[in-house]
Parts: sequence; C-alpha cells; structure tokens
Amino acid sequence: MKIKGITITLFSLALVIVIKAEEGMWLLSQIKDLKLEQKGFQISADEIYNSDKTAIADAIVWLGGCSASFVSDDGLLLTNHHCAYGALQRNSAKDSIDYIKNGFLAQERSQELPAIGQNAYVLESVKDVTAEVIAIAKDLEDIAEKEKAIEQKIAQIEKAVEGDREDLLCQVATMYNGKQYIQYLFKKYQDVRIVFAPPEGIGKYGGEIDNWMWPRHTGDFTYLRVYQASDGSGAKYSPDNIPVKPKNHLKIAQTDLKAGDMTFILGFPGRTMRYRTSYSSNWNLNRNYIPSIKEFQEILSVIENLSRDNQDVAIKLANFEAVFNNVMKNYQGNVDGMKKSNFIAKKRAFEQELLNYLKSKPKLQKKYGDVLNQIGTQYALIEKSYDYDWTLDTFQGYGIGVLYRLASKAYDVARERAKPEADRKPEFSEKKVRESIGRIDDAYLGFYEPFDKAMLKRALTKAAALPEEQRIAELDYIIKSDLGIEGWIEAAFQKTGLKDAAYVKALYEKSAEEIEALGDPLLDLAIRLYEPSERKYERDKVWNAKIKNLRGEYIDALYAWKGKKLYPDANGTMRFTYGAVRGYSPADAIFYQPFTTLKGVLEKSTDIEPFDAPAKLAELHQKKDFGKWVDPELNDVPACFLCLGDITGGNSGSAVMNARGELIGLAFDGNYEAMTSDWLYDPEIQRTIAVDIRYVMFITEKFAGADYLLKEMGL
Repeated sequence: MKIKGITITLFSLALVIVIKAEEGMWLLSQIKDLKLEQKGFQISADEIYNSDKTAIADAIVWLGGCSASFVSDDGLLLTNHHCAYGALQRNSAKDSIDYIKNGFLAQERSQELPAIGQNAYVLESVKDVTAEVIAIAKDLEDIAEKEKAIEQKIAQIEKAVEGDREDLLCQVATMYNGKQYIQYLFKKYQDVRIVFAPPEGIGKYGGEIDNWMWPRHTGDFTYLRVYQASDGSGAKYSPDNIPVKPKNHLKIAQTDLKAGDMTFILGFPGRTMRYRTSYSSNWNLNRNYIPSIKEFQEILSVIENLSRDNQDVAIKLANFEAVFNNVMKNYQGNVDGMKKSNFIAKKRAFEQELLNYLKSKPKLQKKYGDVLNQIGTQYALIEKSYDYDWTLDTFQGYGIGVLYRLASKAYDVARERAKPEADRKPEFSEKKVRESIGRIDDAYLGFYEPFDKAMLKRALTKAAALPEEQRIAELDYIIKSDLGIEGWIEAAFQKTGLKDAAYVKALYEKSAEEIEALGDPLLDLAIRLYEPSERKYERDKVWNAKIKNLRGEYIDALYAWKGKKLYPDANGTMRFTYGAVRGYSPADAIFYQPFTTLKGVLEKSTDIEPFDAPAKLAELHQKKDFGKWVDPELNDVPACFLCLGDITGGNSGSAVMNARGELIGLAFDGNYEAMTSDWLYDPEIQRTIAVDIRYVMFITEKFAGADYLLKEMGL
C-alpha cells in the first residue's frame, strides 16, 4: 500500500475533547503519532502501516459494508458469519439447500461456492487531494454551488483514476466536514467464494436475543477465498481464476490471551457523529430512531407471518429479516441510551458552555457566536416537510421490496442519460450502471411476490394517511382509484413484466420515453414518483451543503475553545483503534468478565432456535477434545472476549490483534449498554465484542474437521 502527498492539516492533528487513551478511530497517517510503544505494543507503528513497505494494514480487506483480513498467501479471508449471510442466503435460494442452517464446508477448492453478490476490495494507495478539491470552489460564494462544484470535482477525480478498469474502485472521502479530502484506491476482486461457514447454531448462536448483548457465545465467523484472473485482474467468477496472492496475510496467535492484554483493530468503521450538535442528536432520536423502530417492527411482522411454517420463504427473506432486526436493535439501544443518560440535555449544557466561552472572546463571538442558531434553523426547515419526505423515502431501499426498486433504478438511469453530461448527478457513471445490471439476477434470489405486495401496500397506505398539506399528489391516481390500493396492487403485479430479469435488463437499453410507452404499472409508479423524488434530491443537496458548512464552523469553534488532537468521524475508510482486554460493569453490583467459554455455549443451549447448539459441541466438550485451543486459566475453549477498541458498524469482521500483531479474534459487535457510542465514547462502558480466534480454530479443526485450512494458515 502506498500513500502519497499526505498534507497533515491542523485538523488532522487536533482533538476537540480530552481523548481517553482508548478512544479514537484513527487515520492510517495518524498511527505514528499515538506513541504505541508507551502503551505496551511490541511492534512499531511502521509495522502496522507503512507507505513504503509491506505492513499489517496490507492484509486488511473491505467487503463493501464489513471488514475482513487475509490469513493465508492463497487468498483465504476471515470475516464474520453475518457479513457472509447475504451470500449464504442467495446460494441457499439458488440451490434450494439451507446453507444458513446447515453451514457449508468445501472439502477442496473446486467445491467452494461463489459468494453471490460479494466483492472484496484491497486498499492499494492513499493520497491527499485536499488542495485539488477545494481549489475548484475557491471563487464561489454560494454554499450550495460550492458544494456542487466540489462533488463534481470528486467524481471527476474518481472517474479519472478508475478509467475503464472494472477492477478498480476510487473513493474520495471527506474528512472533518470538508477540511480535508483523501483519495482511496482499491483493487476490486469480483470473484469471492465461500470456503467454510459454520451452521447457524454456531455462526448465529443466540440470534436476535443475544444480538448486541454480553455475555455472548456466538461463533460469528466465515472463511472466504478471493480469486483473480491469471493476468492479475480482479475478474468476475471463472473456473479458470486463481487464488489471489496478497501482499501480506495475518498470522494466527497461538499464545494465551488474558485480561489486561493490549489489542488493536484495523477495519472500515461506517459512520459516527461524535462532533454533532444537540439539534442533530435530537433529530435522530425523535425523527429517525423512534419512527424507524416502529417501521422495522411492522416489516418484521410481515416477514414473520409470510415465512412461518414455510422454509423456502424463510430462506428468501432471511437477509431482509437479518438486516431489519440488526438495525432495529441498534436504534433501540440508541433510544434507551440517550434517554437513560439524558444525552440531549447534556449536549445542550455543553453547548451553553461553548457559547459562554465565545461571549468572553469578542473576535470568536463575532465569528462563531451564531453558528448553533443557524444549525437550529436548518433543522427547523426540514421539520416543515418531514411527513412528506419520510413517506417518499419509504419508496426507497429494502423496505419497498424488489420489483419497485428495480423499476425505479432503471428509469432513473434513463432520465440521467438524457441530461447533458455536465448536468448529470456527480455520482452517475456508466460503470455504475453496468454494476447495477450485474446485480439484477442476484436481486431475484430475495424476491417473494407476497412480500413485495405487502411492502408496496404499506408504502401506499402511509401515503394515503398523510395530511392534505403534506400529501404526495402524484399517488392520487392509485389512492383515489376505484380499485383501491389493494386492487391496484393486484392488477399491477398481474400485468408487470418486472418479474422477468431479462425484461429488467432490457430497460437499460431504452430511453425514458420508451420506458414510459411500455405501460407497465410498476414502471408507471416509478415514473410518477421521479419528479417529486428529484425535487427532494435537490432540496436535500442544498440542505446538506449548508449543514456541512455549519458543522465545519462548529468544529472550528470547538477547536478554538478546547484545541487538542482530532480524529475524524468514521466514514467507511480504514481506521486504527486500540485498547486492552477488559470486562465492564453495566449496573450496580454487576461485573461482566471479559471471556466466555464453550461451557457457556452449552449452558445456554435449549435445542430450540436460536439456542440450538449442535450436539457435536457437547460431545467434544464432554471428552475435553479441545486440541491446543484450550485456555490455561479458563481450562476451556474461549468463545468470545471483550476489549476496549473504539468501533462501529462496518467494523464487523475486523481483525483484532495482540501487541505482536497476531490475529486473536474478529470484532463482530458492540455492547448494548453503549449503543450511543456513535455519538459519544465512554471507556467505562463501551466494549468491542470479538469471537476468540481459538474458538474459530477449534470449530474449524475439531467440529468441522477442516484440518487443511489450519495447515494453509501455517498451524
């Protein structure tokens, strides 16, 4: 991995608050400033990340929403079971075999399953492009126009770097609300295969009951393998492809792990909001988390009713169910945490201290004194159209099913192509269109018509209930029709051609006018919602530009008040975090130890999902057939452990390493008591939950009999 021309700005060395030792999702370029040798590390910062030679960071892989790491020189990857869940679901639907429940093991490489829909991205270079990006907008006064110019410049850079290569991905990430822009170039591997996934009774043990909870006993791991064409390109699946030879791979730790030991994590955390105001936290609590939980409950109820006593339907909808359950519990944890800690009131008190400080400094008062009021004005603005916007957004994402999403995407592409190139959305490209077409077949592996109908009925019913001043007039032709909502949906699904993948693919060759002429009812719905969606898109762009600028000013004000070092909020880029193995106290008179064991797995087992541990685990435990994976202090195989690493969504599957840089586990969760950690880090309560690598190896060797994998990893 190479890093070029990094400009360390004032803000890449600043920290607004007094940082606790374990806090921070640090950029790769900041690792050298953390004085790791004083914290018990037995390797140097250069061994973790180095711009000129191979380092541990070269073994870390992004899966497009999760993290992973190479563990052999033949492209073998370790990640979480839940990160490979979508690929397992799609293969289960395709082959009519329940790989989720039963697990899967390839006895040899020729038996490995294509991980349908999964790519692997390996970071090749990092480059600071701040000067290049901000120069494009230096003479623009209007904030929205300035942001538009910046977005266009970012898109231009990304497209220029990628060229026509299908196996390259360039992303320019915004740091510190526009203070810095960093370009990340990835090699994109499009042939990823499933090697070994444990059965659900191990890989998803405890299900949603244990999700985000401690004590935890989940063997949340899966092995994948990354392939490339013989010429080294990241080609799509072919039996002629060969395993990738990574620049580096992690070594499996074979020594004891105990409380107090230092650990570190490299991965791709998704998003944090550590530097947001009370307006943002209040909005997310009351206008995002709480209403979203209600909606998730409604959708999950539909899934439960449709899949009850029908295993084929359960497989079709398994990925939808997993996604909604996971996010819902996360949101509920945020709600509980914010209310219990009086979070918003504390934010406001903190902001009042800032305002008092600014008043004592006339120059700072003049510059920043009104920034919080201006942020409040922006949130008041989006409140005015909240019901309209929320309902319109219902017609996007998983919550609308499969067919309408396919219709909307195809029509959006046609309309975008019709625009002059200079007027197109910055994110539009023909390369992305080709990628969308390539995912169409995969989408049907999650298509179940009654679910699609139920989701569309739900969205239209919500629209019908809107007050007159917020109604989406473009939907009146359905809501006020003689057929009624249900009748229209039944007629639409009988007539639509969208159930055929070939029909959908052909839409991408048509103009908007040709699509409009088809008379397909689901396409017609997408056509009618195009204009209101575009109006909302333009409003959102202006709002986002203004709020980004104001948040930047707010950070400046905080720096002027408490200037220290600052790590940027997580944004999907590779980050480093560290901390010791340590338990915690969730409540008075309760202390959670930092390790769970195989014994604990069996104590939870009821033989009923989600606590249906395979019988073989009990047999192995009874015989004490642990191999070399027993912990000397625990006198058992450790299952999971806690450490102080600062992580969030996207870190799932991240390698957890010891002070020597050896793999000791895979991060897969945070603890429920600290769900507000995206907003505020609390070292007393926040913990990373990781599956212990000894449990991974024990299951691989003793349960699955996959000795060849241990041999490949050098064990």
